[in-house]
Amino acid sequence: QLSNGHFSNDNHKQLNRPDAGIPIYDANMTKDLRLVYQIDCVPDQDGKVLIKVYGIYTHVQLGKVWDALGNHLARKGREYHRRCIFRNRPVLSKDSTILPASFPLSEPEPEFSASPLDLSDKDMDRIQSLLVMEKYFTFSQTSRTKNCRMYHVMLHLGSQRHGVTCESHSTRKTTTMLFKILGIQRAWEMSAVDMPKPRQIFVTKYRVLATRAKECFTKFLESLALADYTLEELAKMKAQSVQEGLVDIDDLPKSQMNIPMKYSELEDKHFPLFVTFDRLAQMIAADISSNDVPETRDSAGPFFNIDDAEAHDCFVTYDVFANQYWPHFPRNLTKNLSRIVKGSEHGLSCPEGVLDRANYIRLSHCSYPNFANQRGILYDIFECYTKIKKQRRHHDAADRTHAILKVLQSQRFPGQQIDHLYLLHSSLTEITLELSVVVLRRLCRNPDGLFWAGDTAQTISAGSSFRFDDLKQQQNISVNSAGACLRQPAIFQLTINHRSHGGIVNCASSVVELITKFWPNTIDNLRPEKGVVDGLKPVFFSGWDKDTVRYEQFLFGESGSHIEFGAQQCILVRDDAARQKLRDQVGEIGLIITLYDSKVKGLEFDDVLLYNFFEDSAVDLSRWRVVLDGVDGQRYVPNFDRDEAQYAGVCSELKLLYVGITRARKNLWIVDKSNKSDPMRLFWTSRNQVQNCIPGTDVPHLAVSSTPEEWASFGRSLFSHKRYSQAIHCFERANLRREVKVCEAHQLRDVARSSVGVASLSDQKRAFNVAADAFTDCGATATGNQKLQYYRNSADCYVRAGDDLKAAEAYLNTQELEQAAKRYRKAGRFDKTLHVLHDHGTDIPDETKTELWTV
Repeated sequence: QLSNGHFSNDNHKQLNRPDAGIPIYDANMTKDLRLVYQIDCVPDQDGKVLIKVYGIYTHVQLGKVWDALGNHLARKGREYHRRCIFRNRPVLSKDSTILPASFPLSEPEPEFSASPLDLSDKDMDRIQSLLVMEKYFTFSQTSRTKNCRMYHVMLHLGSQRHGVTCESHSTRKTTTMLFKILGIQRAWEMSAVDMPKPRQIFVTKYRVLATRAKECFTKFLESLALADYTLEELAKMKAQSVQEGLVDIDDLPKSQMNIPMKYSELEDKHFPLFVTFDRLAQMIAADISSNDVPETRDSAGPFFNIDDAEAHDCFVTYDVFANQYWPHFPRNLTKNLSRIVKGSEHGLSCPEGVLDRANYIRLSHCSYPNFANQRGILYDIFECYTKIKKQRRHHDAADRTHAILKVLQSQRFPGQQIDHLYLLHSSLTEITLELSVVVLRRLCRNPDGLFWAGDTAQTISAGSSFRFDDLKQQQNISVNSAGACLRQPAIFQLTINHRSHGGIVNCASSVVELITKFWPNTIDNLRPEKGVVDGLKPVFFSGWDKDTVRYEQFLFGESGSHIEFGAQQCILVRDDAARQKLRDQVGEIGLIITLYDSKVKGLEFDDVLLYNFFEDSAVDLSRWRVVLDGVDGQRYVPNFDRDEAQYAGVCSELKLLYVGITRARKNLWIVDKSNKSDPMRLFWTSRNQVQNCIPGTDVPHLAVSSTPEEWASFGRSLFSHKRYSQAIHCFERANLRREVKVCEAHQLRDVARSSVGVASLSDQKRAFNVAADAFTDCGATATGNQKLQYYRNSADCYVRAGDDLKAAEAYLNTQELEQAAKRYRKAGRFDKTLHVLHDHGTDIPDETKTELWTV
């Protein structure tokens, strides 16, 4: 009835008061159930009205939040209110059926402020769940029954979200990209003109993010394609859907990615393409390696065998740098090391693509403000790094990208260039090298087809000092050097935060304000974010000291009877040392995660306890006091401009603090016993942005319980983000022993990898052998693809451990017969080599068979 525009007293009864803003309605369903909905107006091209369903409730569950919801929605302005209550005349004079209205596209009105909602904490939380995420389902056959999986979950986007470039935090940046990809794809499908399929590529750093983006996009297409399917057909499809196993997606072989090895082999069927930058670079390198010129072919060498177990250690990752290089350097700052000296676009004009000392020191302080006054020391460290890297025959991301650019300067781009390129925040700040952006720009033939999205206030990644202004300037330089006359790249912000409520958002925005005030060149000038709805202010615990009461006892309970944090709650600490220290003090009370891991892995929680952030800070109290200059009428550092270098550490600390604050969706508790926390606490208090909690006051309830299903679900999420120790905690709470063993095997492999270049060779081999045995145990109890992958991981670890016989047996279990035969031969077991060749000769390449037969 509602979808057909047939309104009656039974299905269109206003639930909130007439003077309570936007009308909210309920419709009678079976027995005691009520469907609660709103007539909404979406700011799209045609401004159509639609029905937004908030949920199905019993009479008791309806509650008293609907007046508050209506009043909150009314903040969108008079025109929005007018459109929501407008109704067309009935189609027939004696009929109550009406057609949906449509309105011309117009600029959204600025929201007007209103008094805070007078609701209990429980009702405020309910309003947040209705508004903060602002999700809605497109009603179709796919959503007619709860027994069929939902194929299409869309986020309510504002009109500006259909633009080209955006930046902000928690504003669903990926969603804006996916909708743009979908819009271009659908426009091509529905076009009556015969035109080539638009080639679109979504690039990110992490394979798991690329895979999830592809899955989400596929669901969008499925929703549109399945609109006419029957319930029986959908139920059948659901029965065929199998939950993915507990497998690290980065372990899967390239043969399972359904992407060709060479970039030139891409066809229309592969687009839109969702891929990591590393995989894209390997595809381009594969084309380069097939070149007839030996010098050109050799330049692609660093890209190959990077997935090979024995060649894995040649690539310098951040962990390799920290463990194998950093101890050999002077104890000074290294954050700008590779990004600027060798990884910047400026280096292309210098010999070997590396900035010399004089040019590096002369770089603009505005463009590269981090440690601008210490560049001489940084260049010394860079030269030391380069020397050690050459001795060890290692290569890094800049080496690999230089190899591609060197070839592309002397020959045409292999294969067909693309029309639209989408680069997500994680790539902008964690691929980090400007050279990588240069390669991507050359990949796209459409200068207006570039879509970058990110959050510059979160650039705490290793080696990152990314800014959108720099990217915009590079694009202008690139376009001008090509002699083209194009409009300036557009930048706009998504300022509505769809993760956290206003209480948390306001606190986080004030941190960005401090960064912009004192270090304006380190991030872009961002407009303040807003929460969709007001919420509880963060609680700042202070006043406890080491002499008066056991701090941990107050927070986490008595020894032996610790409280248990839930699956959607997290304790954030500064680093691994702080995590281990807290774990030793309080035991297994919940998830304890470092700030860096929470940001890089994109984790978010309902409740976050930020623990001893200031206590564990290397910045002392005298430097933290600089933030007090942000208090109106105060001036604590009169000579800041002269002494700016002295306070550089505070800038990095504030970015890290911002990350910690923005991990929380509902509640944020800041707990610190150091007086170094006083300046920030006073700053927030002066703006009424925190609730101070001191000994003797009522303490909010911190811990909530979770079901085994919730623990299991979040455990899988943590596993996909490679947070194995935290995933173990979740699976233990869910009583899933098999999943615990799988996580333990992956964690042992991480330990073994981190020992390379640090521990002795015998200790390295021993660590890999332990990890291999753990994967073998997992493979013995698994089935299907999981079984094959665990044995494959086991084989790779046995190779690293130098046990070729066990590696061969593991490869046999994965049906990788060529590798099994080679390992048997290397182990000296020619009898087993011949056995594999005799039984499986048809499955082994002729070249390998000939080589093995003639041993």
